[in-house]
Amino acid sequence: MRHEAIAPARTGEAGRSLQLARALALLLPAALLAGAWGSQLIGGLHPCEMCHWQRWPHYAALAPAALAFAIQGRARVLLIGAAAMLIAVSGAIGVFHAGVEYGWWQGITGCTSTIDLSAGASAEDRLRAILNAPINRCDRAPWTLAGVSLAGFNAIFSLGGALTIFCLLTRRAR
Repeated sequence: MRHEAIAPARTGEAGRSLQLARALALLLPAALLAGAWGSQLIGGLHPCEMCHWQRWPHYAALAPAALAFAIQGRARVLLIGAAAMLIAVSGAIGVFHAGVEYGWWQGITGCTSTIDLSAGASAEDRLRAILNAPINRCDRAPWTLAGVSLAGFNAIFSLGGALTIFCLLTRRAR
């Protein structure tokens, strides 16, 4: 029985491509999540509902990407591919969200707010907190750079990164 067919050795360009794809599959969602959390906690840009939707696939991509560092053989490639798919899903949500922000189409969600409803507060205090809370609209970009919103940047980096990972996975040794 030939064991090399089960876990072929990756050498040369194909091996480097696989290592790069694996690193990118882990580092890209981690970096984008760090940027999202940084803009929220340091920059004061509170996410709307669709912003949170974009984060979920990145959280999910971290698990198979990290596991790909512990697994050998074909399963590693499948895990990296799964992470790339999840990154692409976040990018697709980013495209949809950016389109809502730019007015290309209507969103499917209401606005969200960050409210501190402390357990010991009275009903009057809670109502006041609700009425005074800032509303985070999904159809308004709280920040842009050169006309591109955070959702737009997520779409660009996520879809570009997922495509790069898939290209790296399909490289063959020459």
